[in-house]
Amino acid sequence: MVGPLRHSGGVSEAPESPAEVGARRAAEYLHLIDNGRTAEGEALLGRLSDIRELVFVGAALTALARRTGRNLPTAMRAQASTRQVLLGQLRDRNRGDVEGLRGWLREAAEEVRTVQRLVEVARQRLGSAG
Repeated sequence: MVGPLRHSGGVSEAPESPAEVGARRAAEYLHLIDNGRTAEGEALLGRLSDIRELVFVGAALTALARRTGRNLPTAMRAQASTRQVLLGQLRDRNRGDVEGLRGWLREAAEEVRTVQRLVEVARQRLGSAG
């Protein structure tokens, strides 16, 4: 992120980039659904009506799932990669459809949660194997 900007004698932060806003919203959405607050998560998605906003949230979820998936054992990583391809196809089918992209975000968030659980299970198994 760019450092603080000075103007009119005060210091203010540089505005968030669309990618940063998308990452923040993705983290917020995951936090809500992880804590069983699905109605609030749905409200968050409902406030996103611009395709560009939805795509930036999805990009953040995709990046998180891929980054987390790198910690999986080989076979599980291959399966996660296949699911990412399918999510990409879902996104592409809904490219111009706001509600369809919201569905893609729901699925992408579930993939993040799935991969996080799988990584934890793999860590536990590796820890108990040694």
